[in-house]
Amino acid sequence: MVSKSLFDNTKTAFSLKTDSELERAYFLFKMISKEPLVRIGTAATKFALNLHLPVEGLIRSTVFDHFCGGVNEKDCMPVVDNLMSAQVYSVLDYSVEGKETEAQFDATMEKVIELTRFAKNKDAMPFSVFKPTGFGRFKLWQKITEKDPLTSNEEQEWGRIKERYDKVCKVAHECNISLLIDGEESWIQDAADDLCETMMEKYNKEQPIVFNTLQCYRWDRLSYLKAAHEKAKEKGYKLGFKVVRGAYMEKENDRAEENGYKTPICESKKATDDNFNAVMNYILDNLEDISLFLGTHNEASSYLAMEIMDAKGLLKRDNRIWFGQLYGMSDHISYNLAAEGFNVAKYIPFGPVKDVMPYLIRRAEENTSVAGQTSRELTLLKREKERRKI
Repeated sequence: MVSKSLFDNTKTAFSLKTDSELERAYFLFKMISKEPLVRIGTAATKFALNLHLPVEGLIRSTVFDHFCGGVNEKDCMPVVDNLMSAQVYSVLDYSVEGKETEAQFDATMEKVIELTRFAKNKDAMPFSVFKPTGFGRFKLWQKITEKDPLTSNEEQEWGRIKERYDKVCKVAHECNISLLIDGEESWIQDAADDLCETMMEKYNKEQPIVFNTLQCYRWDRLSYLKAAHEKAKEKGYKLGFKVVRGAYMEKENDRAEENGYKTPICESKKATDDNFNAVMNYILDNLEDISLFLGTHNEASSYLAMEIMDAKGLLKRDNRIWFGQLYGMSDHISYNLAAEGFNVAKYIPFGPVKDVMPYLIRRAEENTSVAGQTSRELTLLKREKERRKI
């Protein structure tokens, strides 16, 4: 049985950080803990980048290097190798957001294919990843989800999105690399779910190659999971799910209020936690059909997952169960889990500094809004700084 003080071990948690990296992490989380500073900092950063002011060096040496692996995949390799020395695997995430043109969508697809082929020969990288809106326009995903009729040009555009999906999934299948497809806002997610299920039916016959994402702050995700499971059993394919709490809560609630419909978000933090744990439980009860990538920074859910695995007699290295956290966050969970022998992967965003800024701003805002997350990081970083002085 795993000790309930596992995540308090700061020596293991920060073993890869130099003293200066530890100081930088403490400084960054201290800044992120102050909401007015985050608001001012993000506004000033956007302003400076839009005016092409020379701030990329400053961003690169602070927030970028803490939360990102580099500006390109070659840049990320020292990070990947460093993590592997602690038995932590890597998911390289090309985190360029907000693109709108067909050429940009094709370029993102080619990058994902390139990374997937690269991962085939790199044991430290068992996953590839992409975001649905990286392959097609947000507004088109929305029209399809809302079942609005498409113009003939949009029909062709949708055909190209399906082709991009199929090309990437085919390469992942050929390379035997698991492909994680990220979650989106609820008003475009149905179209993404349907297309993902089509890919699962085609490429997950023997094992789960294609993984969808369940954002468990949505109260309907357990029923969706159960329906998807029934469909997969009928049609004879495996499921893979990345299970997370979710990334768009304020936006979801605001839109529901503005448009006068019931919010898709759980009524409370506890309801979200209960939903997340119920989804996790269901998958762990059905591992013969469904594989799990548990994307969580929540200590209680991580302990619960370990307890369930222990009660079921599951191996820590069972390849159907992975724990995942974001690079630069929750090292006390990632590295201590890995040291215990569990499968652990870090999501490592990369890309040109300016293009990755929307991702970084979201990270800062999320850390500010998640109660307890930043204060826990600060407490552990401070404890490790004190431990090293002894």
